[in-house]
Amino acid sequence: MRSSTAGNMSQGLAVDPPMKAVGVTEFGGPEVLHLVDLPDPEAGPGELRIRVHAAAVNPTDTGLRSGGRAELLKDIPPPYVPGMDAAGVLEQIGEGVSTDLQVGDHVMAIVVPNASHGAYSERIVVPAESVARVPAGATDVEAATLPMNGLTARQALDLLGLVPGQTLAVTGAAGAVGGYAVQLGKADNLVVIADASERDEQLVKELGADIVVRRGSEFSERVRQAIPQGVDGLVDGALLNELVILAVRDGGRIATVRGFKDDEERGITFHPVSVRNYAREQSKLDRLRQQVEDGQVTLRVARSIPAERAAEAHRVLEAGGVRGRLVLEF
Repeated sequence: MRSSTAGNMSQGLAVDPPMKAVGVTEFGGPEVLHLVDLPDPEAGPGELRIRVHAAAVNPTDTGLRSGGRAELLKDIPPPYVPGMDAAGVLEQIGEGVSTDLQVGDHVMAIVVPNASHGAYSERIVVPAESVARVPAGATDVEAATLPMNGLTARQALDLLGLVPGQTLAVTGAAGAVGGYAVQLGKADNLVVIADASERDEQLVKELGADIVVRRGSEFSERVRQAIPQGVDGLVDGALLNELVILAVRDGGRIATVRGFKDDEERGITFHPVSVRNYAREQSKLDRLRQQVEDGQVTLRVARSIPAERAAEAHRVLEAGGVRGRLVLEF
């Protein structure tokens, strides 16, 4: 055993080298994911180190693995480690951090990966503002599904700026972002209309949608049948893009999770969501924790998989139809 606590760290626990992570040294299909050794990170000023027990698997992770960020990474040597959601045990508190957390607490974090150190790692270092306590009664596996997708939905609703009683439409409501958008919309006292396949209709109703319409390319027409004047705001979790515009009233707003924007006709405005802008919104992450504890937000785990089988998790995710999040366990 050796202590990896630097001299200027206020608290720390002894750890064993080396640190394992799951990453890629070349881009490609799920098979390129493999275990890699990385140096133990140290928590610097304003940072926390977490011993990761669980890391959620998201579409952004498969994009990094397959080369979607290759141009941005071309001048940085591999390995490249995916992952934007983590939960585990607080292991080290950096200098100058003001927090009521203590070493040994179970915490969750949103992780903005740098070149080699995303959440698919035994240990991560993140800004203190990216961390909140795991919801009471939740496991680390469950908590790992919340930070990135929950904050994405929260940011989308904040950008829409709706007030109680207004109408919110959600596409992709059975998915992670869409499901959180439905539940957070209801917590904000909005009237929520959401899409679902026949298979997912009961799930979306249980998430709290007031009106459920069949998913698909005719989503806008179906919304207008239910709400003839159109909805006040829309979160497009299914990436229907231009197909959702008709669902929104004149002067309404659309939050898009992949940057889609169109001509702003009928006074409709588009609000691209970038969750990286919420990566240090600790109060919003902690509010999500409280909403889980209050029963307003549901943590949904599709399946947990050992980290060394990350390739299997990516294959399952890319095959589609996953409800809840796949989670890697370290």
